[in-house]
Amino acid sequence: MSFLFKRNQPGFLKKPGKMTDTNLLTTITIVVFLVMYLCAIVFLKEGFLKPQTMLNLISTNSYLIILACGMSLVMITGGIDISVGGVTALVSMCCAVYLENNGGSVPVAILMSVGIGLAFGLVQGFLVAYLDIQPFIVTLAGMFFARGMTTIVNANPINVTSNESFMSLKDTRIIIPLLGSTTKKGKYIPATIEIGVIVALVIVAVLFVMLKWSKLGRSFYAVGGNRQSALMLGINVRRTTFISHVLCGLLAGIGGFVYFMHIGSGSPAHASGAEMNAIASSIIGGTMLTGGVGNIIGTLFGVLSLVLIQNIVSSIGLDQAWWTGITIAAMLCIFLIIQSIIIAHRKKANKAAGAA
Repeated sequence: MSFLFKRNQPGFLKKPGKMTDTNLLTTITIVVFLVMYLCAIVFLKEGFLKPQTMLNLISTNSYLIILACGMSLVMITGGIDISVGGVTALVSMCCAVYLENNGGSVPVAILMSVGIGLAFGLVQGFLVAYLDIQPFIVTLAGMFFARGMTTIVNANPINVTSNESFMSLKDTRIIIPLLGSTTKKGKYIPATIEIGVIVALVIVAVLFVMLKWSKLGRSFYAVGGNRQSALMLGINVRRTTFISHVLCGLLAGIGGFVYFMHIGSGSPAHASGAEMNAIASSIIGGTMLTGGVGNIIGTLFGVLSLVLIQNIVSSIGLDQAWWTGITIAAMLCIFLIIQSIIIAHRKKANKAAGAA
């Protein structure tokens, strides 16, 4: 039994030189991203030649990286969470009202954001894991509740302009000298990123280590791969499912504050569609909807691929919203087809090897 459990884990080689499904799908995502970026540099040139262009995309979507990481954790266990966009909007609105209207402090706003995310994670995780309610239904209700609460907190958009400590944090940029560029007049401008990027990358690193080398991470893959086998291996399936939703809620709270730190305002319309983008990024990054397969590094490149294709579509003059939607849909379908073909081929090959 222990041998079967190990075979499903990322990085475990069934035969020398043979990649696991997780690593193979992650590699495909990274290669596709690099090819798209090189094509953008070659054919579009202006803008894409400057590292700051990509860094700006990452800064703008650092919150999405965090949301997608949380989504990947839930999807690896075989679940889903479509409330993360609503939680992000609720966090940004609560922080905006607290900091602008009540003269609050940034540390308290951060704790409030984490608390909101944890509350959603705890309630939804309990309903899914211990009451056996379908995660889609539970998190759909969570999404509606979060959106409704956002409007109740404040029905109108509110900008934070008077809180000096927050504005100072929002305007802080981290300099990356090696990726700077020179203007036509010969002036060197160093590349910069927002604080949210550092937060997102730290979360990616922590979750990557957890999934690859910790007992909890292995439990996530085991539960998503086969719940019955996980039970036979002595894994507490309910607790593992509960923890995945709690972590997703926690990351939604953190992602909500990173989003708020970038945009500096609260609105019921904020983060609209963020949950769909998080799901799409996870799938593009190689996370299977059926569970048991996924990689946080793949999710990171899934987000980068998603925002890159959006920028490419905009750069070639297709600024209308529907073109972006059509492109993302096509990209998502392509990755789903690739996943299906690869997994089907591997299952057939493994079956043939077993029969031999």
